[in-house]
Amino acid sequence: MVALNELVAFLDGHLGIATIPDYPGALNGLQLANGGEVGRIVTAVDASLPVVAAAAGAAEGPGLLVVHHGMFWQGVQPVRGAFYRKLKTAMDAGLAIYSAHLPLDVHPEWGNNVGLARAIGLREVVPFLEWQGLAVGLRGVWEGTREELKQRLLEAVGGPVQVSAGGPERISSVGLVTGGAGSEVVRVAAAGVDAFVSGEGPHWSFPLAEELEINVFLAGHYATETFGVKALGAELARHFGLPWDFVDRPTGL
Repeated sequence: MVALNELVAFLDGHLGIATIPDYPGALNGLQLANGGEVGRIVTAVDASLPVVAAAAGAAEGPGLLVVHHGMFWQGVQPVRGAFYRKLKTAMDAGLAIYSAHLPLDVHPEWGNNVGLARAIGLREVVPFLEWQGLAVGLRGVWEGTREELKQRLLEAVGGPVQVSAGGPERISSVGLVTGGAGSEVVRVAAAGVDAFVSGEGPHWSFPLAEELEINVFLAGHYATETFGVKALGAELARHFGLPWDFVDRPTGL
């Protein structure tokens, strides 16, 4: 067993929870406590009721569920219905819940961005695309054709990749922001990269990419954001000597 406050202090410190800006609904950090001890780590992308139920039943004893998208994206809500069942399921099982959104996206070692960048072979990466003073993505060198980059993404995320082929056939520079950054196509095109990789975007981002002459690759919001929680689970297991598991609950989006 490891003390919950020891795990939380490790996560808060290494992820920069207190200093990295985020959307109000993210509520980064410990969202639900337990009795104070943790015997196992479970990670997932979303703190949905099915995920919490799976994590609660993953093993006997108290645990810590670490997610990318936490429980409060909808803001203040009454504790009833599915929200009540989610809290009760976690509390009955002694399952604490910790969430890290942008702090996990941008982490230089365990982040979603760097995980996907490594998986596709992006080189010479530097911070990219500022939001509230925070670089939320990476930019780097990638040499190959449009089809080759699509294939690398397919292998990396294990799912479909949509392509708006507005830019050059041969690609030498890529901007990458995991998750739902497809609406940033104008700012990305202005940065001068040949291709933009993200998870999902609005319909208008595709025809606009053609007009702006940039390739846009959308590899799934969920699929591009499994890298961070998996890396974090492995690190917590290594550092604290706890067993860990990943609950895979794809959204298809």
